[in-house]
Formats: sequence, structure tokens, C-alpha cells
Amino acid sequence: MFSVRFWGVRGSIPCPGQDTVEYGGNTSCIEIRADERLLIIDLGSGARLLGDWLLENEMKKHGKIKAEIFITHTHWDHIMGFPMFTPIYIKGTELTINGPVFPNNDKLKDIFEIQLSYNYWPVRLDELSAKIDYNQINETTVDLGGGLTVTSKILNHPTICLGYRFNFQGKSIAIVYDHEPFSNSDDNEKISQFVKDADLLIHDAQYTNEEYPNHIGWGHSTMDTALQTAAAAGAKTLILHHHDPSHTDALLALQEKIYAGKDVKCVMAKEGMCLTL
Repeated sequence: MFSVRFWGVRGSIPCPGQDTVEYGGNTSCIEIRADERLLIIDLGSGARLLGDWLLENEMKKHGKIKAEIFITHTHWDHIMGFPMFTPIYIKGTELTINGPVFPNNDKLKDIFEIQLSYNYWPVRLDELSAKIDYNQINETTVDLGGGLTVTSKILNHPTICLGYRFNFQGKSIAIVYDHEPFSNSDDNEKISQFVKDADLLIHDAQYTNEEYPNHIGWGHSTMDTALQTAAAAGAKTLILHHHDPSHTDALLALQEKIYAGKDVKCVMAKEGMCLTL
């Protein structure tokens, strides 16, 4: 089995409220299953819900929680759920947190340690009960064992940000967020090759075409850009992800209807949605 479940689909900041009930208001957190293997992509505010679910289900089934976590980048909306991710407080939990190599040589562990300092949170990193390893990667392909591989790709964002492509049993899930098209066509072609023929492409789609001119350089894509990337790469299904906090359920539902008629199968990411390849 190769599947993906969405626990957080927003960008920038959580946006709970009556206008975000259908699609959800939590920031980025995705669960991927490769048979019994658990992969988690980003630890936005959706990680709190995932952690509670794992405690009720994974613990009962396996007696412990073991996961590989892949952080795209360390902007706040992608790691803010870490302190509320319940498994880190449970003895026996085993986590490997993978993330990018930073140009200034910052350590991934140090960033989480700052997040769990007393200025921001009542529990220190060294007080957690889980066993947590930290691993920083650049552009590479890693064999995770059992027929599962991950390839990482640097995206266009104001900080170092990695896209990930997971391959398992002849199927692939590619994740491209946060990402703004490069000004260089050669760099855009590299992204197209990175997601080529992906069975599932989860792509940054924060802006409409009308909104984008006011956000050039912010490191995000339009829905049209995501569609063009998917079509050029021959991706089978496109998931529009990283919704802007101002985008209401009504707006997203309208956009979903518009993009449903395109050449590539297109779905708007929604909290709780689960897809199996």
C-alpha cells in the first residue's frame, strides 16, 4: 500500500473559523504510508492532530511510534506543530527528522532547540522522552530500504527549501512546496524533470493569477503554475496545496470546479483527505 493523508493544507498561518471548515485551517502536515512505513512531511499545526491520531492508533497496533519526518524548510508554518506533536513526549517513540542543509551552516537540531526554549515553550528539547535523530541533506537520492526511495530537490523560496519525491513499488508521490517558478527556464526544466510522470504531484498553489503580482518574490506559485507544471511533466494527478489563509471554503470550492475540467486530474487539498495509489 502506498497512500497519503492530509492533516494540514494551509500556508503562512493557521486560519480556523467558519469560512475554513470544509478545506481546513491547519498548516502543512502530510502523512505518507509505504506499507507499514510511516513518513511525515512537515510539522505545521496539522501535526497536533496527526500526533493525537498516532497515539490512539499506532501505539495500540505496534506498541510504539516510529517515523521518518521530512522537513521541506524551517519557516514557522512548517514546524510550528512540533511542540504539540504528542509522540515526542512518549518514551519509546523513534523519530528521524530530515531537513535541508543551510548555507550559514545552521544545524537542524539547533533550530528545534531554539523553538523549544523557555522563551517560547515550557519544555526543553533535551527534556523530551522520544529518541530523535537529525539528518541534514542536500539534493540527493536516498534508499530508505524495502523498495522505498526519496529524492530531494532545491526549490525557489526565500530560504533553502526542499521538494521531495518518494518512489515505492513502481508508484511515485512528488511534493513541491513552497515554490515559485524560477526566472531561469533551465531551472524550471529541472523541476519538470524532478516531477516527471509522478502518479501524484502535491504542488504549492497559494495564489490566484490576480493575486500573484502583489506577491512576486514571496516564494509561492499560482494554481495555473501548478497545473502547467503538472501538464508539462505528465503527472497523473495534481493536488493543489498550501492554500492562502485568506482563501475561504467558497473560493476554494469555486476554484476546484474550474480546475476539475482541465487536462490533468486536479484536486484541491483538504484536511482528512486520503488517497491510495
